[in-house]
Amino acid sequence: MTAVVLVRSPLRRATDAVVDVFTSPKSGPVMVTAVLFIAMYLAAGSLYKGFFSGQVFLNLLIDNAYLVVLAVGMTFVILTGGIDLSVGSVVALSTMIAATLLRDGWSPLVVIPLILVATSLLGLAVGLMIHVFKVQPFIASLAAMFLARGLCYIISNTSITIDQPFFVAMATLRIPLGGRLSITPSVIVAILVVVIAVWVLQYTRFGRTTYAIGGGEQSGMLMGLPVARTKVLVYVISGFCSGVAGVLFSFYTLSGYPLTTIGTELDAIAAVVIGGTLLTGGYGFVLGSVLGVLVLGVIQTIITFQGTLSSWWTKIFIGALLLVFIILQKVLTSRRT
Repeated sequence: MTAVVLVRSPLRRATDAVVDVFTSPKSGPVMVTAVLFIAMYLAAGSLYKGFFSGQVFLNLLIDNAYLVVLAVGMTFVILTGGIDLSVGSVVALSTMIAATLLRDGWSPLVVIPLILVATSLLGLAVGLMIHVFKVQPFIASLAAMFLARGLCYIISNTSITIDQPFFVAMATLRIPLGGRLSITPSVIVAILVVVIAVWVLQYTRFGRTTYAIGGGEQSGMLMGLPVARTKVLVYVISGFCSGVAGVLFSFYTLSGYPLTTIGTELDAIAAVVIGGTLLTGGYGFVLGSVLGVLVLGVIQTIITFQGTLSSWWTKIFIGALLLVFIILQKVLTSRRT
């Protein structure tokens, strides 16, 4: 009985955290994002036949599982008032490492942990530059972005196909949910990452310190919080999530290409901001970032169903939403002060 309670406790806490997000008096921006998502989904469903299909909704998760993981890592960073511009390039580097090593006969049991360690170390380097050498997060992560993208071209300047059986199986496997509905293993991984992130931010000292740094770093230091360690670790988490996202993207595309995921870091930042996290730090929820990803996914799906619009309209709509939510943040923060 004790073992069952211990197993259920983290899951119950994560569930409680989900409830807290939508019942907290501070959840205004997240609720706006949720209402926006529902309104867009209902509007699209009334315009396009088949949009209300359950599989269309699940495809939002399937197509954006890697971006959900990226947004989780970016949420940790932005909550401290930082930024990480390297995540898109790190995803590309992860796919290049996977494709090259798998082509050379390496086992996925070695390749995947190697990618996660390498990307975490890159995140550690960014965090140390920011903390030890007092480099601005924008500059430190920009340097890491150029480094990762350059390493992609060092590995290969052409696309490398992945035909390793395990990766092919992960790309083609569908987990049935009943009827004709199904999801991929990547969705399961993304959901696990989200659950763990929610639990860490809501119920651990590390999570509380992350919020405290964004609210006021000096105040956190005066309170005796491990500010330095936490500032470095959030970039390690971002690097780790970038590695996980890279592996999921490898499952999705079954290839490594040095030009892939250019601009994805901006999509991740946009999802986090649209999800209600303040760019100045100190306020935000992981679930809000997930909703932000779903909003971006709905925009892409609407354009696909419409059929005549250029894919560049996705960027236009995302830019407009981003401006609206930044203005909303300014209004909310000015009212608090």
